[in-house]
Amino acid sequence: MPISVAAFLTYALLLLAGLGLTLGPIIEQATAAPVTLQGVVWMALIALAIFSITMVWQRKQAGRGFAMALTTILFPAGPYVALTLGNWLPGLPFIILALALLRGLSGSRARAWLSEV
Repeated sequence: MPISVAAFLTYALLLLAGLGLTLGPIIEQATAAPVTLQGVVWMALIALAIFSITMVWQRKQAGRGFAMALTTILFPAGPYVALTLGNWLPGLPFIILALALLRGLSGSRARAWLSEV
């Protein structure tokens, strides 16, 4: 398994764990209103993370596209953290991680490893 694929799986599993841990307030909102924008976004992110992990784990070609889509979520996270904390430095690791994962996933080793149809 290429290091970029292992790094993506680590990122995706940590993202899935983080989404699961922050699901409590979303469920509390569901008692007041059955459909909220935040709930829909959370469920879509959870579904994308689970589906991406499954596709990459099975070494499917389509998994690479889903992995890259899940990685692009990090791009808005960088400026959001930077604006929230009032300093650009804490948001920089998110953007660097996104660029490194995208470069690794688009490389030849990851493309060769994710080769099943």
